[in-house]
Amino acid sequence: MLELDRVSKRYGGLDALREVSLAIEPGSLVAVLGPNGAGKTTLFDVVSGLVRPTAGAVRFEGADLTRLPPHRIAALGIGRTFQVARLFPDLPALDNVLVGVTFGGGRRPRSASERRRRAERLLELVGLHDRPAARARELSLGQQKRLELACALGPEPRVLLLDELSAGLTPRGREEVLRFYGRLRARGLTILAIEHSIGVLAELADRMVVLDQGAVVADGRPVEVLAAPRVREAFLGDDGA
Repeated sequence: MLELDRVSKRYGGLDALREVSLAIEPGSLVAVLGPNGAGKTTLFDVVSGLVRPTAGAVRFEGADLTRLPPHRIAALGIGRTFQVARLFPDLPALDNVLVGVTFGGGRRPRSASERRRRAERLLELVGLHDRPAARARELSLGQQKRLELACALGPEPRVLLLDELSAGLTPRGREEVLRFYGRLRARGLTILAIEHSIGVLAELADRMVVLDQGAVVADGRPVEVLAAPRVREAFLGDDGA
């Protein structure tokens, strides 16, 4: 469904990505792991069109995305969230979601009432049905992350790129995030999820991809990846301590 073919991204003398090749199957949940500076967010930036790769290609269902702008890629069915939520801070939560429902890609509801109903359903999905009138800036960190997820779902994407939904949350907040992953899978979405913590998606992910210094150092089933010496080196140091 989504393919990266020897994708590299270079900033001056820094190789943020080094010949990354991945093939993502429809309906799968793929955890993208790696230490700080490994290239995880750059990978998402390339796929979503925020930056162009220095070399290589990105394809979605056979279509070349490599030089398309972000809004064209979103219209094709790829949505994303960010490590720090990007919202309209002074708009109510419901209106934030309505922006995605109204102006995103996918099937656009014909009437204002239909758009509102879809936005209300998305707020319910992420547990914010009781805060539709709250301005985005008034919400907690965890609530802002959930609101951004609802916004990303507004255009009805088929692929979701989720950047550290659990970052900065309490243990209870992380448990809620895991439940959201389960709900998204039940909707048939294909999900690539960046998580800094190794254990967050260990039980849910079909597959784990580990980046280190811009390169893929492990790719496979979670139980196999987590046991790989190279993964322990990337996260824990050469001695594994």
